[in-house]
Amino acid sequence: DKVRVVQTLLFVQGINTLIQTLFGTRLPTVIGGSYAFMVPIMSIIHDPALTRIEDDHLRFLSSMRAVQGALIVSSSIQIILGYSQLWAICSRFFSPLGMVPVISLLGFGLFDRGFPVVGRCVEIGVPMLILFVTFSQYLKNFHFRQLPVLERFALLISVTVIWAYAHLLTASGAYKHRPDLTQGNCRTDRAYLISAAPWIKIPYPLQWGAPTFDAGHCFGMMAAVIVSLIESTGGYKAASRLASATPPPAHVLSRGIGWQGIGILLSGMFGTLSGCTVSAENVGLLGSTRVGSRRVIQIAAGFMILGKFGALFASIPFPIFAALYCVLFGLVASVGLSFLQFTNMNSMRNLFIVGVALFLGLSIPEYFREYTSKAYHGPSHTKAGWFNDFLNTIFFSSPTVALIVGVFLDNTLDYKDSARDRGMPWWAKFRSFQGDSRNEEFYTLPFNLNRFFPPS
Repeated sequence: DKVRVVQTLLFVQGINTLIQTLFGTRLPTVIGGSYAFMVPIMSIIHDPALTRIEDDHLRFLSSMRAVQGALIVSSSIQIILGYSQLWAICSRFFSPLGMVPVISLLGFGLFDRGFPVVGRCVEIGVPMLILFVTFSQYLKNFHFRQLPVLERFALLISVTVIWAYAHLLTASGAYKHRPDLTQGNCRTDRAYLISAAPWIKIPYPLQWGAPTFDAGHCFGMMAAVIVSLIESTGGYKAASRLASATPPPAHVLSRGIGWQGIGILLSGMFGTLSGCTVSAENVGLLGSTRVGSRRVIQIAAGFMILGKFGALFASIPFPIFAALYCVLFGLVASVGLSFLQFTNMNSMRNLFIVGVALFLGLSIPEYFREYTSKAYHGPSHTKAGWFNDFLNTIFFSSPTVALIVGVFLDNTLDYKDSARDRGMPWWAKFRSFQGDSRNEEFYTLPFNLNRFFPPS
């Protein structure tokens, strides 16, 4: 079952990545699973109606069907906001100043998935961090036949080297008498995914059975879809900057969100146990490799569809990935801070907005996390489960809190006389498709489809 879920997730996200790069924003972004969906999914799993089922496998299937139904219904939020152009209208209230905390916390907000996870197996996590930084930064000018090998392939080379080193430690018996938690994080033979995964596995819709629909589950999942929407908005703007594209016009951004809603619908139909959003780590990888080609992302999506390759990468010890996150999430955060150059940071108004939005964007989700870890439920704990899931999901997300605080303050605090200080003159020329000649180069639909779907 675990192998099937992992393969289904990778297969569907590969399809969603292809769709997004072809017909969505057309930016070189990978669409992956989102942590934002964990709160409502865990709530569904612990629903008393499901926990009463005694048979483990039957309970698993029932939980999968319930998650499927919630994803299918909640996907309508992004589909409606995207294709109706409502999100394009909303995005007109986003200034460079308002986007700084949102994009920055897309990286900074994931700090707990960086070195705290590296520390679970320091003997492979720390060497991975050092090797990746050395290859991608200090040795980036090394060329082989005029190709910057270490800059382009620093991630693949360093992962291969450290993975082989971790396998050597495992084979030599270094972890034989270590605690189970250490073995789970360090050993390379604990996933059992590679041997169990077929080379090619094509999942089919409703493979876990007919989805079940519960109003409470659906309302809770809608909050995760909203969080995914906000995080993806920041991800698209960060990816455009790292890929040397213009900021996505409102029409293109809304189009991408609409297709992402279709992606969540597909996730629900196939049963991936998660919705989808823009992968922050792959956005950071754009800055590390300096490769902003959508063709590269499309080829990578093809590997995601192949079952054996997906299982291969899913079996890598997670501290290796966490070491990469320390660099890649930091790059995403720095892209958000780079938008400050278009604003006037001598303005006390701007300093107040950025500081408060950044601080609350980190502090509020941390409060929710600490409260949940101690009380085993979120701060919102009423008899209405859907209401609890909605609030707890929204305030678990740093970019979402930052957008609520930052955009609200930016559009209510002396906004009439602060257009230049907010960076609006620089932003305005990219808002419409015809505002800059480069927009057509980056965002025009393939196969001459713009004849049938003209940009607005």
